[in-house]
Amino acid sequence: MGAGCTGDSMSIAYVICLIIEALLGLAMMLLVLLHAPKGEGMGGIGGAATVFTGKRGAEAGLDNLTWTVAGLFIFVCFLLGFGLVK
Repeated sequence: MGAGCTGDSMSIAYVICLIIEALLGLAMMLLVLLHAPKGEGMGGIGGAATVFTGKRGAEAGLDNLTWTVAGLFIFVCFLLGFGLVK
């Protein structure tokens, strides 16, 4: 008997969730890389770091989008991890 004859083939919903999870993971990596650096790194030790008073509109929108994608990624991970989608 081959692997396709066992009757344990993956459902369409499971495959769709796997594809969505992969796309969300790639989107989350891209969004994190688009963020501007938040600090001065080692320059902050000598007092050379700047103090940020607030976020610009684009940065705030990018933050919201990143948190939304991360939340959806975790939700799909729970669906797949706990076997709710088979």
